[in-house]
Amino acid sequence: MTAADTRVTTTLAISGMTCGHCVQHVESALAELPDVAARVALDTATAEVRHPSTVPLDALVAAIEDAGYTAELTDG
Repeated sequence: MTAADTRVTTTLAISGMTCGHCVQHVESALAELPDVAARVALDTATAEVRHPSTVPLDALVAAIEDAGYTAELTDG
């Protein structure tokens, strides 16, 4: 396995979600990035994003912000 093949999990705190549709919107926005999958939880306002290590955090945040929400890396 090369570094390009390494997958990591990043947890992001998301602001602005109010319903299940928001969750789907964020998941869809992240899924548009190559080889990225996310589980978004409305109750904790977080996204657990599984992605190649080559995908920068900025790209994840930008996808969420382009969808109309804000995101930042969580402490944990």
